[in-house]
Parts: sequence; C-alpha cells; structure tokens
Amino acid sequence: MARTAPLDAAWTNWAGNQRSTATAVLRPRTVADVAEAVRAAVAAGARIRPVGSGHSFTAVARADDRRMELTDLDTEVRIDRDRHLVTVPAGMPLRRLNALLAANGLAMPNLGDIDAQTIAGAISTGTHGTGAAYGCLSTFVEALTLVTGTGEVLRCSAGEHPDVFAAARVSLGALGVLTDVTLRVVDAFVLRAHERPAPLAEVLAGLPDLVAGHDHFEFYWFPYTDRVQVKTNDRVPADNRPLPRWRGWLDDEFLSNTVLGGACRLGRAAPGLVPAISAVSARALTERTYTGRSDTVFCTPRRVRFTEMEYALPRAALPEALAAVRRIVDGLPFKVQFPVEVRFTAADDIWLSHGYGRDSAYLAVHQYVGRPYEPYFRAVEEVAADLGGRPHWGKLHWRDAESLAPAYPRFADFQRLRTRLDPNGIFTSPHLTTVLGH
Repeated sequence: MARTAPLDAAWTNWAGNQRSTATAVLRPRTVADVAEAVRAAVAAGARIRPVGSGHSFTAVARADDRRMELTDLDTEVRIDRDRHLVTVPAGMPLRRLNALLAANGLAMPNLGDIDAQTIAGAISTGTHGTGAAYGCLSTFVEALTLVTGTGEVLRCSAGEHPDVFAAARVSLGALGVLTDVTLRVVDAFVLRAHERPAPLAEVLAGLPDLVAGHDHFEFYWFPYTDRVQVKTNDRVPADNRPLPRWRGWLDDEFLSNTVLGGACRLGRAAPGLVPAISAVSARALTERTYTGRSDTVFCTPRRVRFTEMEYALPRAALPEALAAVRRIVDGLPFKVQFPVEVRFTAADDIWLSHGYGRDSAYLAVHQYVGRPYEPYFRAVEEVAADLGGRPHWGKLHWRDAESLAPAYPRFADFQRLRTRLDPNGIFTSPHLTTVLGH
C-alpha cells in the first residue's frame, strides 16, 4: 500500500469549485491492499473517500480524511470476444477503455461526450450519453467487485448478491470501493454524425420523431435566442465520410474551445455583450455531416471550464421545463454564457439511477467558470423538482435525503443496504450525509 507525502494531500476537481485536503492519500496496488486499508480505517475510526478523475461538480469526491486513488490498482484485464464481455480495473479512465476496446474490435454501446472520467467514477454517479434505447453507462455493467466497509470482497452480478448489484452500479461510492468492473460491449461500429442549426420551435414540434428516429439525438439551446444546435448520431456500415483533419481542428478545437473560451472571457469582461455573443454563436455553427469510429464521434475535448447542473425529467415534462428555463434566463440579474443541453435516455432498474423506472429527458444548465450561477441553478432546480426531476449525482444541486427519498422508489432499500455494507460509516462524508442521510 502506497501512501503519499503531505504535499499530495490537496485536491481540486476539474471545474475548480470543489477542494479538500486529505490526511493521507492511499494508492492501493491490489484488491488485498484495498481491503487492508478499509480494515485499518475501521480500527483507527477514520474514513476513506475513493476518488476518480474529479469530473463531478458536487462534493461527492471530497475527502477530508483519507483519500483513495485507484490509478495504481492493477487488476487483470480480461476480454471475452465471443461473449462480448470485458473486465477492467475500476480506476481505468474511459479514454483508455475506449482505446483498449477499439484495438480488439469492440466498443461501448453508448458514451457521454467526455472520456476523462474513470469507469468507477462514471458509473457511480450515473454518467450517461443520449439515445432513446440506452440507459446510463451503468446499465452496461454485467458484474463488479466491491470491497465493503468491513473489508469483505464481494463479486456481484444479477445472479450473485443481486441486491448489492442493483445498488452498487450507481452508488456515489457509499457502499464500498469498486475494484474491477465487467462490461457488456458490442462489436466496433461506425457513427454518422449530423449537426445542424435549427429554430427551437421546429425542434420541439418534431421532438417525438427526432428522439425515436435516431440512435442518438440531442440539442443545445443558445440563451437569448430562439436557435438550437441539433446533433444526431446513427450507426452506419462504413466509415466513408471521415471528417477532414482541418475541419475537425476548426470545429472541435478552434471554435468549440479557443473561440468559445475567448467569447466567454469577453462576456465576463462586458456582460452586456453576452446576448449578442450568444446570437452570433448560434448563427456561426454551420451544418456538417461526417462518419467516424463510435467513441471518437461520441467524445469531444472540453477545455473551457464551467459549472453544471443537470436534471433527469419525465420526457413529457421537457417542454414545460424548457419554457421555464427561458423565462428564468431572461429574468436573471447576470448573463448566462453557456448553452442549455438536452439529452434523452431509456428507463432502467438501478436503484439510484436517475432513469430508474422511466424514460427521461435530461436538461443541463451551465455557466462559465468564475461567473455567478447559484441563483440560476436554484431557480431551474425548483422547476425541475416540481416536475418530478432527479438531479444528476455528479452535477451541482441542493437536494437532501428528505427531498430525494420520494423521487426514488428504492431509496429506503439503498439506505438499509448501505448500513449493512458499511456499518462503521467508513465511506461516509458530509456530502453523502446530506444526500443519503445518516
């Protein structure tokens, strides 16, 4: 078991809005090391917080006692091409997973648009992409290994410890340390991406057909305008229209990062220009169609820092929620510098998944890092909560256990299981006490 020097104790998340200083940093190399660290924490009356790459905006990864990083945990990689199953270390970043799968002619069935998260971090917070037939990434988990709060090592699946499996796939790290994950994958595939600007009213009018008619569909609304950017990804048999290198650099690096960053800095310096900047941005994005390997189409670089809140809503509630967001944006005493993102997922049966038991529309609001956001996010949250919304576990929100319990039919079951698996509260934290209770 490796413990780092005090200089490594300070930690900051990607957005820079969460910081903590650990009493020790644990970097286990084996599953036995993890179990030993847990037992040592029990004996010392200490707490452990497992952390990934820090891409959550909430305090879910904040460790004020012992922080455990899984980057050195070297569990075996197993690839079963015939059964389309891959077992990998839980601390592996999605970027490395995607490269590993591609090298073996395989792919994740769906992905979000960022690939920097660790597998454990992504599934523990309910990370998702978009697509009417797809749940969050946790729905692709076939089995997992969990070190509980007593140091017990459990191998869980639908047939082995099924209650733990139903809870641990989205657990906020409250049940134990994930050490390896078995994923159900698919043969490598090509996506045809189509991106185009459109009027918001047109997209809302055709929403059912857009959601049902594409493998993956999402759109971005530009505040202070009636314009959106529509993005669809559909499976095709051949990569016959690759994006030219210059166009990929222009759109995904220069416009989406360099120019966006410059526009955000200009808006921060001169807030009165933000509506005009948003209007120009909405008009500047041109239509494009291209093909590519699935993970390279799903995932794009994100270098402009922001804060974010996202709510999963019943799909039928989306138009009402979006109309309310437009009114909120217009009434704020400051300007919103980032588009509003809308995505769609299928229902699942994971106890604390945002999509438990229902098809969802995800509404995500963002603000440029360093700019005011709380009044905006809180106003949107009030609307979303009234419509039955569930906050993304990795995105900012102000809900507590009392308000969350009615939103999740299996919330009490999760609490009981948490008490059984972590009787000494080794994995608790102030944040988890707020959202999950004692």
